[in-house]
Amino acid sequence: MRRFVPVSLTVVLVCVAACGRSQQEIQIQKNAEQIEKSAGQMQKGAEDMAKGLADMAKGLSSMAGSDPNQKPVDPVSFKELQTLLPDMAGWERTKPTGERMTSPVNYAEASVTFQKGDAHIEEKIVDSAFNQLLVAPFSMFLTMGYEKETDEGYEKALKVNDFPGWEKWSSKDRDGELNAIVNKRFIVQIEGHNIDDPKVLHAAMNQTNLKKLAAMK
Repeated sequence: MRRFVPVSLTVVLVCVAACGRSQQEIQIQKNAEQIEKSAGQMQKGAEDMAKGLADMAKGLSSMAGSDPNQKPVDPVSFKELQTLLPDMAGWERTKPTGERMTSPVNYAEASVTFQKGDAHIEEKIVDSAFNQLLVAPFSMFLTMGYEKETDEGYEKALKVNDFPGWEKWSSKDRDGELNAIVNKRFIVQIEGHNIDDPKVLHAAMNQTNLKKLAAMK
């Protein structure tokens, strides 16, 4: 015996099915719109972040004394930089090393190491080629009047042969640094380990011809 579903109930079921499909379609559309909106926000966020990093680099470079609008140039030969690395009486000098790159980052550098017993000093001369990102990380140390002192040592901004620079010293570890930014472009870094006095770093810097370095193009 066949049972017939009342017409009224059939209409209700059809309406429910239709409404269910409609709600599903609406939800799919909403999800698509939300995904599109999120993608747009992510793209804008990435663009804002990139701009923020660029602006920060420019700001930090200004603090470091460099021109944020200066475009990068071709770096000098690392062999030219090697000629400026000093000799230190009483210290054993290793053979200087160096490298140069023009893409994706323009820079050149030369370095040398000095050894005396357990003490050693490394000097590095870097041509930033006016690349803002290479100079910007040092901006805090170059801020006029910057100085920090602890029980174990100090770090401070200072003039290095008329160029802006900074010095670090740890009496506990007998480690130190002396750095200078020359002509808003060249970075001279001298690090000492197991040394008795940071004056030896100044001696190495004084034997480096910073004026000749400043004239390089």
